[in-house]
Amino acid sequence: MNTKTVSSIVVLLGLAATANAADLELKLRSRISKPEGSEKFEEIISAENWDPHKTAVVICDMWDRHWCKAAEVRVAEMAPRMNEVVSKLRDQGMLIIHCPGETMSFYADNPARKAAQAAPHAEPMKRREPVIAEGPFPIDASDGGCSDDISGPERRVWTREIAALEIKPIDGISDNGDEVYNFMRQKGVENVIMMGVHTNMCVLNRPYAIKAFVKKGLRVALMRDLTDTMYNPKKSPFVDHFSGTDLVIEFIEKYWCPTLTSDQVIGGEPFRFAADTRTGPR
Repeated sequence: MNTKTVSSIVVLLGLAATANAADLELKLRSRISKPEGSEKFEEIISAENWDPHKTAVVICDMWDRHWCKAAEVRVAEMAPRMNEVVSKLRDQGMLIIHCPGETMSFYADNPARKAAQAAPHAEPMKRREPVIAEGPFPIDASDGGCSDDISGPERRVWTREIAALEIKPIDGISDNGDEVYNFMRQKGVENVIMMGVHTNMCVLNRPYAIKAFVKKGLRVALMRDLTDTMYNPKKSPFVDHFSGTDLVIEFIEKYWCPTLTSDQVIGGEPFRFAADTRTGPR
């Protein structure tokens, strides 16, 4: 074998190693019913490699303001960490889609908004996994879920996504489920990382959120440390706010999709709100 041939092989092997290294190596947490059909669930951690160029990040309802002041404060606290994670994932080739509901007039002339609107219609992918029949929801947010006593009645006060989250022209902006799906499929997306608020409401139920994406056949994972619930500890099951969020995350892991944490992207430790003084892993 001559020197030129050896050099060519080395280059090819290097390119292959680079391509593999570019995949996002994820540890995804799920809860599996064992025995199948029972109400007992076993925590499972699975290792998966996701191609960044086939993966989108969907940021749900990270508004500039909220009628519940406690919720608004937590969004502002979480947003810088979320922007750091999103920036890293964008640099790795992921599609970033901003979904601040009911604020599209603010973005009417934004290139990212126009790009999402222009995506051609895409038929739903074949559903990859059946949706397990849900068990009872773990928290009661019938009072609106605000965890403070100063906010007053529910009302729409948001006007845009929080400014701490940077929007690039290559991103997408939409609060229309069909637009979001069309835009993702136009870019070849098969996997979705969800983040944002609120876990028990919009993150699960919006047309650009977990349930809708699972039903259309996309592989979905929730970044569980970059989310928050609307939950008032004065309501059932009468646990602290952050434990309430964890119960919703467990519900999602049982019935809808696995979860991961942001440290898998940027290192360090998972994000934790300053008021969350509990010990133990996220």
